[in-house]
Order: sequence, then C-alpha cells, then structure tokens
Amino acid sequence: MDTAAMAAEAGLAEVSDVALVKRIAKAGDWLGALLGEALIDCRAELPHGLRVRLLDATSITRAGKRTTDHRVHLGLDLGTNRIDSIELTDAKGVEGLERFAMAGGEILIGDRAYGTRGGMASAAERGAYFIVRFGWPSVPLLTPDGQPFSLFEALESLPDARAGEFRVQFQAPEGALVPVRLVAIRKSEAAAQQARQRALREKTRKSRQQVDPRTLMAAGYVFVLTNLPDSVRPESVLQLYRLRWQIEMKFKTLKSLLHLDQVPARTDQALRVYVCAKLLVALLIDSLIDQVESFSPWGYPIVSDEPLASDPAPA
Repeated sequence: MDTAAMAAEAGLAEVSDVALVKRIAKAGDWLGALLGEALIDCRAELPHGLRVRLLDATSITRAGKRTTDHRVHLGLDLGTNRIDSIELTDAKGVEGLERFAMAGGEILIGDRAYGTRGGMASAAERGAYFIVRFGWPSVPLLTPDGQPFSLFEALESLPDARAGEFRVQFQAPEGALVPVRLVAIRKSEAAAQQARQRALREKTRKSRQQVDPRTLMAAGYVFVLTNLPDSVRPESVLQLYRLRWQIEMKFKTLKSLLHLDQVPARTDQALRVYVCAKLLVALLIDSLIDQVESFSPWGYPIVSDEPLASDPAPA
C-alpha cells in the first residue's frame, strides 16, 4: 500500500496495492535479466588474467516448509570479493563444477560437493584449474602408471605439520584419465578428534550402521585434489583452499542481513521474484563497497605491466 501511494505521489503510476502485488509477482524474468546484467559488470579480471573463484551453494526454505525447497549456487571472485555467478535451482539441483561457466586459467575452489570425477574432468577439459576436497570412496585414485593408489598409506606417510603431495590420476566418467596432484596435511589431534566426532554423529543420524574405520582415519587429515602446475607448492595449494571460508561468510551475510534463508513466499513464482530481488540488492551492495574500497586519492587507477608477485601466474 505504501509503495502504491509513493508511486502515485511521485507521478510514476496510478495503481492499487493489489494490482502492484500482481505485477511484482510476474517480474521474475525482468529481475533475472537485471541480475544477468549486474553479473557481467562483476567480471573484473586481475592482471595477467589470474582469477580465483570460490564456489558453493546454500539451501532456501520457503514459508511453511522445514526441508530444503530451493538452492542458490554462487560463485565469488576472491580478488574483488564480489559475486560473479548465480543460479537458482530446486532442491534437486546438485552442486558441481560443471554447473558454472569457466574460463581457461581460472582457479576454482570448492568443498567435497565439487570433488566429483565429472566436474573435475569438465574443468580440466576447459583449461581451468581446481582445488577441491573429495569423498575418498567416490573418487578412486590411480598411480601415474595406472595402478590402484593407496590413499591411506599415503596419508599415514605424511610428516607432522608438513604438507605433502602425490602424483595421481582418476578416470573421468567418459573414460579419459585426468592427471592431478593429491595435496594433504595432518590435522592437529584436537581438530582430528572433532572431525571424528562429527563423522560419528552424522552416521548415527543417517543410519544405524557402524562407521567405516577408514572414514575415521580420513578425518585426521585435510586432503584435496588439484590440477595446478607443479610450480604451485603444496603449502600454497592448501593456503588457497583455506580461503574458501570467505564464501561461507558471504552466505551468512545474505541470510542475516537480507533474510535469504527464510523466504515468505508460497509459490515458486513468488519465491523467484523474492530471491532475485534480494540477490540484486546484494550485487548492488557489493558494487558500492567495491567503489569505496577501490577509491584512490589521485582519482584514477594505476596501470602497470608488472606481475602481482615474483612467482609467475599459472599458465
């Protein structure tokens, strides 16, 4: 009602509050188009094309429901801390690297949901790099000469407080072999114990079967797969993966400030309008923050041909 009154007072439109609600309910395509245009503006590239992207998804619950109703899949540009990719799916929309558009030379970082053979193979085929955790039962690893790789023997051979790496490969769903590096490090005993307790609670909640001892063993390590070149040291790979928490903070912001987790909509059409509008606001906020943080006293950006660091960027 207030919006309709403000529109009439400003001379924009003479419309009733009921008619306005009906028009807004049909604005999903328009808001989606605005989101697409806003995302194009977010694709600022760093010098030499180096771009690190954090990928994740969050669940959305519609009013009156307790289970996951929809998912929002986001890509976050680490260099600018701005959202650069958005997709809204229903609850069956699974997470995966292949869901995102990607360019050669990008570095994609994701949790276990993104450590699938199909997704990693798709990224490698497109010339992108990845750093992802993975579920050890779902990605059987092979040695460079095609023999089964013993993951747990490799993990047990790691020294304390030192990162290690192993050359391995896996078979893509289409049959091609994809060479990667397994990068791993031992957890502290306190962190390992917490991870084992979470694994036990999760298994108890889902079923009454006993936990596989190998699951408890794996809980004592952090291990990822990457196709980054050997010039990127194992310690650097793990430091990059450690930055993944920033996209989790982005989701917390969207939920706490923009109330994206509880959608007051009864229909799919209304949900799409609500979520698109909220995400559009989030992109505008990102843009304003970026403008403030990039402000320089001299009033213009400095153009330089020098690399960001002495180490060359992955080619």
